[in-house]
Amino acid sequence: MEQAVDDIDNKIMQLLQSNARMTISQISKEVSMSQPSVKERITKLEEKGIIAGYTATFRLPELNRGTTTFIMLKTERCQEVVEFCREAKEVTDLYRISGEYNYLIKIQTATIEELAEFQDSLAGLGPSKSHISMKNILENRILL
Repeated sequence: MEQAVDDIDNKIMQLLQSNARMTISQISKEVSMSQPSVKERITKLEEKGIIAGYTATFRLPELNRGTTTFIMLKTERCQEVVEFCREAKEVTDLYRISGEYNYLIKIQTATIEELAEFQDSLAGLGPSKSHISMKNILENRILL
């Protein structure tokens, strides 16, 4: 059975996760491989779905979205929650969780007032608890 990723693949993924715009040339120097070999490995990782895409990371305070809040929601209206969150510009992440509450919603707002408006619009879907982040300590962490 073919191994999904080896140490070189892990190094390539680490480099791409820290800088998705890193060139094949730069990566090849870092992993001591030829450019065609690095390109082939990246292509295989993409084809296997291990590399699912490339994104940009933004400084949310600069975009007037510096307040991070986590909202736990208890509801039986699951599909409505999913649709609501897909439409809400404040929502960055939605998780189905176990326990008393069944959803965890991560939102980014400019102000506490905007958070209150969001909570008001969410209230019809079920009871919730909110936790405002005081400080982001680890975010968009390099996983490999």
